[in-house]
Amino acid sequence: MKHILVTGGNGQLASCIKDIENNYNSYNFIYTDYEDLDICNKTQLDSFFKAHTLAFCINCAAYTAVDKAESETEKAYLINATGAKNLAEICKDYNVTMVHVSTDFVFQGNTNQSYTENDVTKPISVYGASKLKGEQEIIKTLQNYFIIRTSWLYSEHGNNFVKTMLRLGKERDELKVVNDQIGTPTYAPDLAEVIMSFIVTKNVNYGTYHYSNDGVVSWFDFAASIFKLSKVDVKLTPIPSDHFPQDANRPKFSVLDKTKIKKELQISIKPWETSLQRCLQKLI
Repeated sequence: MKHILVTGGNGQLASCIKDIENNYNSYNFIYTDYEDLDICNKTQLDSFFKAHTLAFCINCAAYTAVDKAESETEKAYLINATGAKNLAEICKDYNVTMVHVSTDFVFQGNTNQSYTENDVTKPISVYGASKLKGEQEIIKTLQNYFIIRTSWLYSEHGNNFVKTMLRLGKERDELKVVNDQIGTPTYAPDLAEVIMSFIVTKNVNYGTYHYSNDGVVSWFDFAASIFKLSKVDVKLTPIPSDHFPQDANRPKFSVLDKTKIKKELQISIKPWETSLQRCLQKLI
């Protein structure tokens, strides 16, 4: 039986991997959170990898507080860059394949074309820059890695846009949501299945891949769909980003091109509306 380490074990994506682990009986999943295993502590990592014979490490550990990262720059880089580097170095030492989750925030977002894996990265926030640095450290260190960039992650677990909208929809009669940031939502259980596809197919075409659900939408339209499908009656007003000031800049357009991953894994990707409906059925 092969052992898989999942860091960030209490987070949204790791929780979704937990939900499907029974479908993968030939693998043993070990979940750790920072209390059990601090990816910023290389000595601790070395001891852990020495004690466990691992085949894969899925790194779901990340600093994801986008706005807070602007004032907690050191902490964001420590977790997203140094932590990723530490894991890559330890994975190399113990011949473990690393699956690392990254973000659409590595792009500037000043285009109207979907971003491919080869497009120039130019983050406009500390969060995006720290995640890009983590990617670069992994690429520099390791050969057997999969970096999967994703966007607008949500699920039944943790804190996310869908759950926030459902809560605010109950609390308020009217909501304002930005309509000039364009991207694609990603249902975390779908991403969890894709990660496992790389593992179970014994894929060795290592490198960077993009994954989200299919389609293009603004945050406003995403919110409108959430309320329509959940039959919540709330007045929704579209506003430009500059009417909703935040500490961190967001890409205006960060749709990810999924051609490479579709071809590599021979998969079709669900439209975001289909996966949203599935999530809402579970939540409501």
